[in-house]
Amino acid sequence: MSKVILQISYEIEASKREDYLTLAQQLKIHFLQEQKKDYAIYEVKGKKNFFVEEFVCKSMEEYEALEDGMTENGEALVNSLEALLKDGKAKYATLIEI
Repeated sequence: MSKVILQISYEIEASKREDYLTLAQQLKIHFLQEQKKDYAIYEVKGKKNFFVEEFVCKSMEEYEALEDGMTENGEALVNSLEALLKDGKAKYATLIEI
């Protein structure tokens, strides 16, 4: 089975950094502890307020179940995040282990 990595990258409004950092902690608690996902958030070196979320899935099936397994709390957190994005944009990359 090949691992699948989902990376979501985005920039947040500088004025909303503190709100984002608080939300990031809530996201980590939600996905790591409540959803039991292999999940991390990184800030890009040299690019303040530019972040990458990463989900590491053990299989394509686990990857495909990410969205289906989203809880009401998870959806609320993601919606809160969308309000902090600069230009409302995020980029998604899916990496499949070879």
